[in-house]
Amino acid sequence: MNQFAIGGIQLKGQLGDNLGRISSQVQMAKARFPWLDMIVLGELASFGFGVSRAETMPGPTEDFFCSLAKKHKIWLVNGSLYELSGSDVYNTCSVINPEGEVVARHRKLFPFLPIEQNVTAGDSHTVFDVPGKGRFGISVCYDMWFPETTRALVAQGAEVIIHPTLTNTQDRNLELSISRATAGINQCYFVDINSCGDLAYGQSIIVGPDGDILAQADRQEELLTVVVDFDRVKVCREKGLMGLGQPLKSFRDSKVTYPQYEQESEYLRTLGPLEAPQSF
Repeated sequence: MNQFAIGGIQLKGQLGDNLGRISSQVQMAKARFPWLDMIVLGELASFGFGVSRAETMPGPTEDFFCSLAKKHKIWLVNGSLYELSGSDVYNTCSVINPEGEVVARHRKLFPFLPIEQNVTAGDSHTVFDVPGKGRFGISVCYDMWFPETTRALVAQGAEVIIHPTLTNTQDRNLELSISRATAGINQCYFVDINSCGDLAYGQSIIVGPDGDILAQADRQEELLTVVVDFDRVKVCREKGLMGLGQPLKSFRDSKVTYPQYEQESEYLRTLGPLEAPQSF
């Protein structure tokens, strides 16, 4: 079997500097489970909401994560940080290898508008390889609400989707359903890690390529662990989900055209501007 162990830290964070707590939680995770190959944090786990802590990349906070990954000899996905690039601010997730090197950065494709103001949308889908293991894709929080994002990653060969999120609203329960549906539709692992405490509602979830729940947190600080089996993804995609549907092959072979991608939708234009509602 071709396996890879992932730990997701559902951090009890606060609005402010959480780096010390992150350091101690990563150290504890490796002490308890030395077989972990990767640790994933929730979106904006370092400081929480707000673009005032935006910094360049490379920068001091990303460097902190690089040192942490190198110290513990682990792959580390830092959730995300607000990245300052010229006059733009992006919500950017860094992927760091066990040598402390940044191997990928993903700029969130869909900032949570109209709430996440003054954040620029990224324009690239991000995949990376763990040598000798398999291919991973990155999406961040609201990206999951657009099924095209995961399908784009899977079309590039992603077998595991790492999905840091930060949700403190009542739609979290719906996101759990989206996580399962996304994994099943794309026959991939889906690792959805939220924070808890003052920042978010927790309920992190890790789903297998048959849409099966492998681990799920409540609302307290918690470490979820799972051993990803890349051979399982291969079999699922070749033989079908639960030995049944083969949606990726069907999508590949379909002659259907999708008008929403080929022309501007007159109906969607009738929905009005993207802005926060002031009344109902």
